[in-house]
Order: sequence, then structure tokens, then C-alpha cells
Amino acid sequence: MAIRAFLLCIILFSSSYTSFALYEDQVGLMDWHQQYIGKVKKAVFQTQKAGRKRVVVSTEENAIAALDLRHGEIFWRQILGVNDVIDEIDIALGKYVVTLSSGGSVLRAWNLPDGQMVWESFLLGSKPSRSLLLTPTNFGADKDNVILAYGNGCLHAVSSIDGDILWKKELAENGIDIQHLVHPEESDTIYALGIGEASKFEAYVINARNGELLKHSSKGFPGGFSGDLSLPTSEKAVVLDSSESSLVSVSFVGGEIKFQEFQVSDLQGYSGEAVLLPSKLAGMVAIKINRSLLLVKLKDEGTLEVVDTVPHVEAVSDSLSFAEGQTAFGLIQQDGGKIQLSVKSSNDWKSHFLKESIEFDQQRGLVHKVFINNYVRTDRTYGFRALIVMEDHSLLLLQQGAVVWNREDALASIIDVTTSELPIQKDGVSVAKVEHNLFEWLKGHLLKLKATLMLATPDDVAAVQRIRLQSAEKSKMTRDHNGFRKLLIVLTRAGKLFALHTGDGRIVWSRLLNAFHKSGTCESPRGIKLHQWQVPHHHALDENPSVLVVGTCGHNSDAFGILSFVDAYKGEELNYLAPVHSITQVIPLPFTDSTEQRLHLIIDAEGYGHLYPRTPEAVDIFQKELGNIYWYSVDINNNLLKGHVVKKNCKEEIADDYCFESSDLWSVIFPSDSEKIIATSTRKLSEVVHTQAKVNADQDVLYKYISKNLLFLATVTPKAMGDIGSVTPEDSWLFVYLVDTITGRVLLRMSHHGCQGPVHAVFSENWVVYHYFNLRAHRYEMSVVEIYDQSRADNKDVLKLVLGKHNLSAPVSSYSRPEIMTKSQSYFFTHSVKAVAVTSTAKGITSKQLLIGTIGDQVLALDKRFLDPRRTLNPTQAEKEEGIMPLTDTLPIMPQAFVTHALKVEGLRSIIAIPAKLESTTLIFAHGVDLFFTRLAPSKTYDSLTDDFNYALLLLTIVALVISIFVTWIWSERKDLQEKWR
Repeated sequence: MAIRAFLLCIILFSSSYTSFALYEDQVGLMDWHQQYIGKVKKAVFQTQKAGRKRVVVSTEENAIAALDLRHGEIFWRQILGVNDVIDEIDIALGKYVVTLSSGGSVLRAWNLPDGQMVWESFLLGSKPSRSLLLTPTNFGADKDNVILAYGNGCLHAVSSIDGDILWKKELAENGIDIQHLVHPEESDTIYALGIGEASKFEAYVINARNGELLKHSSKGFPGGFSGDLSLPTSEKAVVLDSSESSLVSVSFVGGEIKFQEFQVSDLQGYSGEAVLLPSKLAGMVAIKINRSLLLVKLKDEGTLEVVDTVPHVEAVSDSLSFAEGQTAFGLIQQDGGKIQLSVKSSNDWKSHFLKESIEFDQQRGLVHKVFINNYVRTDRTYGFRALIVMEDHSLLLLQQGAVVWNREDALASIIDVTTSELPIQKDGVSVAKVEHNLFEWLKGHLLKLKATLMLATPDDVAAVQRIRLQSAEKSKMTRDHNGFRKLLIVLTRAGKLFALHTGDGRIVWSRLLNAFHKSGTCESPRGIKLHQWQVPHHHALDENPSVLVVGTCGHNSDAFGILSFVDAYKGEELNYLAPVHSITQVIPLPFTDSTEQRLHLIIDAEGYGHLYPRTPEAVDIFQKELGNIYWYSVDINNNLLKGHVVKKNCKEEIADDYCFESSDLWSVIFPSDSEKIIATSTRKLSEVVHTQAKVNADQDVLYKYISKNLLFLATVTPKAMGDIGSVTPEDSWLFVYLVDTITGRVLLRMSHHGCQGPVHAVFSENWVVYHYFNLRAHRYEMSVVEIYDQSRADNKDVLKLVLGKHNLSAPVSSYSRPEIMTKSQSYFFTHSVKAVAVTSTAKGITSKQLLIGTIGDQVLALDKRFLDPRRTLNPTQAEKEEGIMPLTDTLPIMPQAFVTHALKVEGLRSIIAIPAKLESTTLIFAHGVDLFFTRLAPSKTYDSLTDDFNYALLLLTIVALVISIFVTWIWSERKDLQEKWR
């Protein structure tokens, strides 16, 4: 009885460890979440009131955020839609953040302390125009509280209290480009200034109270205008003429327009291409000629005078009013690894309020923007701080000659991701380190034991959580036997490469690539793709792995290409080639040379293939496989799908020995009047399939049609190309195709009447799942198609399959006509989808889960069994034993299935699944404006113990079991002895 009771206690103890939920103290053990905002476009400081000092910014990722000036942390943040671009931002009444977005169509007010939206107004107009926002500072709280917003060709006066539109005036007539709104102090008039057709200067004088047009003046300038207007005062504007050799001063007081012209060459003898900077300086304009900045003062009589010349200026701030009648502006000069910040007075240009030199990381590139703010020192004098935006999209705060904080906001715009294994741990560890690690291990497990027995104090519980989060194993810079520790190599829109540690998300290294610097030959470099270049194995383990970064010098298909080779461990740029031939497609080949560099074939705009690495050994390897190199291309604009093959070397007069000609094998043309290509999807080349055979509940064997050459393609009718609901169900068709990319043969064509895109699809093994919208049901749907190989239907003997007497090893050729069978099913899905992926494991044994990025910026893990096309309303007992679920019309969404828990990956763009060495586990990385990483076990961790498994309790249980067995044995012996004495 004692043994039975003790075994029962053991069962109860062990069952307490089985859990399918995540406890609060487990958050952060296997996952991390990082928040970013993107490259800052505009910034407004709020430091006047007591309390937390903050800066409110708008970014290129359509984010509005309030940042703490002490540490750079995010107080609050709002992410607008992809198409809701923020044009202007300001602070009204000291308590509202006002934003104008969507081309001047939407005006919003946000509560400054917490970021909650107070009101929203939609500003309608008839003609596209630039967006302007004006919050008059001399309208007190007891007066009109008017916000002036210009967009879509109309000027609106909006109440700052509730967002009501007080009046509206249409101004964009006959192509007039309104560029400035001016509200003179202590005046009830508003000036709207712009340039119209035939380079005429246009000035509207409007009553600020009721929107009445008081006067409209127009006057042409013989030399014409070039660029935008600069507004140094509330009465005069400055603009360049069409030749960019003269400055024109424009007076518009009372609507009377007067011009005065000045030659740029007369300004202290400077000559060259002049650029009028958009910075708003009080009484001055900033002109950049070559790399020198000319500060030109506009006098009362309208004449211009050069007051200072500053060399090597990278950025100029707007004017800042900080005391009675005092204004200042900031200049940034950059020389190598130093930034020189100068704050000059707009009233006395010879004086400097501040002049500091700060050392910084050269990997941040050049300064793009600067915003300045003042504060009062302890001695009651004024100090200045500067917020600067760098070329790599990072954000820095400079104060008192030092970098107070920095933010790596380039990570909000990741383009592509690849992974790299960490170095192997070297043999030989010091005895002291072993003793220290052993002591920490014992200490941690003793604390866990106390917590399990409910004897731990609050300090002990906090210590356990701290040990879990600061686990040395988690953040070590060496490989682990489970394959959890890796480097995530990410390429950002700024052309900067980062290596993130999967253990805690920290930045291991970062590199602003030299190949992506602007130059005379490459005006607009951009990165497009990352590829693994060298992955050392076996004899080459002494060498570091490297990655290939691919980019172009523009968005055109014939733009020059950029290739950069980067060390994955150190971040060093080993080599770069720029500019090279155009790049339209990069094909990683399944071949490596003696140094384990992977061969890549890069296709240019003319269809030629260029082989890399450019070595004779690579050419020899490629020539041996010349007849087996196929690829396809999808031309969405021309509705064309093509297959290609490599033929021979290019002619000597065209290129070198590493250039190869190609020819078209086949083409599929979709009639543009009936179908438009909207989505494609293929299998991952690195995906591992564990078995090709699938045994049903009735012992029947189905063979998966496994081919890496299959392409899923979706088309819709032209009328269904618009937004959801823009077409009737009768006029909308969605077609899906499965195409063999070697032969161009269409293996499957399915149609969905009354459905339209957008379509998100994922292809894995022998099945494809795609998501779309059903107009008839007014709901989203997900469909699954599974493909099986009927040519092996005679191999249905399970005994032969077990004994290996089958023809599964027979070669499969794409040129042999396949006999396939498909099974499909559709289900309703309640969410709109941003991205779809599928889990991936090392051997392909573990069950698959779909990773769905929802419209709410969360990641949902959905078991593939819910998308089994064999589901029926009443499955048989054998089907239930196989795991087939009863058929329902809607896919279930359980709160516990969200791998992001309660977190959001704002602006979610992509989900990447990375196999770990442990078969049960896959690594998940989701990125958008935020980053999220976690580990996922679709079939639970059947091949390992959890990280928080209590070994101390297990040891205690074993010891107690041994003692109990010994005690019960003694009791049994005594009982037997007593029985014998009777």
C-alpha cells in the first residue's frame, strides 16, 4: 500500500509539469519582442511643461511616436496604414499632436500624454496637391482655436477642440501648386502662396475667420522659377529662377507682388549649381553650392546679403524661438568620425550659442536631418540639444558634447533575412569557469525547488526569474547542440546589414555597406535580396561563413547591379562589385566549389546569365551541369509566364567567360482581357520531406507528388483587380494554377466564382494553401489543394513499403507526363491576412503548422490537420484514429494558438520559419515595424526536456523513491518474520 500511495504521488507530480499554456513568468524565456518606429521625417519637441520631456516624431513607416528625451524609449506609438502616409505633424494647444496624412485627406488629433486619438476629420477635395499644416500660435485657448490644413486643392479651417470643419476654400485652380500657408502675427488674414502655370507667382489673401477670398494676385517672372519657395519672413519669399543661376526675392504684402533678382555668382563670387534648402530660417535662406552652405540674409528692402559661409555642411535645422525676440538654428558639419554641431543666432550671425564636436560611429553614414531644442541649465542660461537622423536611419540625441542615446530604427524596414550558424565552441575551459557555472546551476535549481515547495520568498522568486532571463546558455556566442542559437542576418532599406542573436535579439554587429553609398555612378542604391554565399563544413570550419547582398542602382529593370560579400561573424565587407550588369533574378545553384562557396547564376535584363564566383573552378563545375540549369520568370505587367534554359557561353564580343546565353523553352500567356496575375508561390529549396508515402486509415497508400519545380499561380478577372467590394460577385473570378516550371505543363486549373484577391499562398511538400475573399459569402476563405502521384499506384502494398521492395527510388522526370490526383477543400476564415508561412523542421518528421500573420499584426499557428481536404462531417472510427477531424465550415481560432501571445508585430510584413537541429522545434521570426522571435514545437517537445525542467526535484523524487523502497522492504521483512513466529 505504501508503494502504491507513493507511485500515485509521483504520477500527480509528473502530471503537473504537462502544460499547453504559457505562464506569465515564462514570457521572454524563448521569445523576444523589439519595438521600432522607422526613419524620422519630422520632429516636434515638447519640453515646456513640468514632467517628462519628450519629442514627437513622424516616420517613413507611417508611425507617430512620443520618445523620452532621457533614454529614447517610446512613451506611446501609433502606426497608421500602409497607404496612410503622414505628411505633416505639429502640436496644438500644448496638449494635442496634430497629424495630416493621406495626401491631405485626413486630419487627426492625438492626446499628447498617452497617444489616444481625440478626433478625426476627413478633408475632401477634387485635385491632388501637396499637403500643408498650420497651427497659428497666436490663437489662444479663449479664442478661435483654428487649425489650417491644405490638401487635395482645398484649404480647410478645422476646430482644434472637436475637429469640426469651420470653412473650406478651393484654391488649386489651373494647376496652381500651393507651397506655403502664412499667418502674420496679430492678423486675421492668411496668405496661400504658390507657383502656377507659366511660372507665375500666385498669392491668395483669405479671411481667417470665414474663409472669404479677399484678393488673388498673379504675376509672371520672365526667367521662370525652379524648385520650391523658401519663406524667410511672413512678408517675403525667395526662389531660384529656371536656370538656377539667380535668386528671386518676392514681396507679397497685401497681395501686391514685387520681384527682385540677384545673381548667385555675385554672392561673394560663388559659382556652381545652387540648391535652395527647405529649412525655415528666420530672416534668412540657406543655399548649398557644392558642399558649402551660404547663409543669405533678406533685408527689409528686399535685397540679399551673404552673412556667412560654412564648408562641409550636411544638414540645417529650422529656426527655434527660445527667448524674447531670440531665434537660433543648428548646423551639422561632418568630417570622418566626427560631427560638429553649431547653434547660431539668427539675429547676430557672428555669435554661437553652441559649438561642439562629437565622435560617433562611422558606420552610421552621413547626417540627413537635424532638429534642435533648447533647455534651461542650472545657472539659468540656455543650453541646446540636437536630434539627428543618420543615413542608416538611426536616431541620435546630442547634448553637452556627447551622444545621450541612439536608436537603431533601420530595423523597422527589413527587406530580407537569412541565417548563419554560430562558431563551434573551442575545447578547453578553465576550472574556475566550470566551478562558477556549477555553482550557478546548483543555486538556480535550489531556488526552483524552494519555489516548487512554496517555500520561496518574493526575493527568491525574482531571482529565479532573473536567472531564467539572463541565462548564459541562451546568449552565448557559440553553437548549441539543439540549434537554437543562431545569427539572424537582416538587410534593411537603408543598405545596412545587422546580425541579431536569436537568444536575446541583441545586435552582434552592424555594417553600412560601402557598396550602397550614393555616388555619381549610382544615385539611388537599394538592397533587394540576401543569399548565403559560403557555409563552411567539415574541412573548411576554420573559415567564417559569408553572405551575398544583392542590390540595384534604381527601380528600373535595366539599372546597374550591386554585389557585396560580407563576413557573417565579423560583419566585415570582404569585397563588393558595383556597378555591374543589371540584375533581374538571382538563382542559387545546388553546387559549391572547393572553398564551399555556393554557385549563383544572376540573370540580367537581356536574359544573359552571369556566374558567380568568377573563378575557373566554378566555370568547370557549371559546364558539367549546363544541361540541367532551368529557371522561370513571371512578368506580371505583360501577364506572361516563361521557362528558360542555359545554352552556351556568350560571344566574346559581348562578355567574358562567366557569361552564358539562355533560350526560352516555353511560355504561358494569360489573356489580359480575361485574367491578371496577382500571386505566385513555390516550395522552399531547402525544405526536407521525411516520407513520400502516406498511409490512410484503411491501409491504402497515397504517394505525395513531390517536386521542387511546381509553381502555384493565381489570377483574377480584370474587374476584380480593385479593392474588396469594388466588383459584383457575378463579374469576379479567381483562378489558380499548378504549373511545372521545367516543361510549362499546367497540372491543375481551378476556378472560384465570386471571389477576388488579395491572395496569400504557401507551398509545402505536396500541398498548397491560399487565402482570398469570397464576395458571395462576404467572408474570407482558405483553400487547400493536395497533389498525389498516381503513377506509383501499384506500390500500395504496405509490406513492400516496409521491406523496401518498391520503386520509390526510380528517377522522376518532369518530361514524363505525370499522372496526378488532387484533393481540395475550402473553409471560411475570420481574419484578413498579411503574410502566410509554414513551419519547417530539420528532418520533416514533425507535424506542420501554418503561420498566419493576421490583420491585427499577430501571428497565429494553425494546425495543418484543420486544412485536411479529407475531412468529412462524420469521420469513421479509423479516420478518427488517423487524426482526421470532423468537417466544419469555419477554421477555428483559439487564443492560445497566437504565438505572439498578447504582443503585436506592428506593420507585420513577413514571417520566416527556421529549422533547429532538434526535430521537434522550429524557430519563428516575424518582422515589420517591430521584430518578434520565438521557438515553436508543433507536436510538442517530444524529443527533449523543457528548459525549466526541475532536475533538483527529479533528484529528490528518485532519492525519496529509493528510501521508500528500502523502508517498505524492511517492513516487509519484519512482517514475514512475525508471520513465521506465529
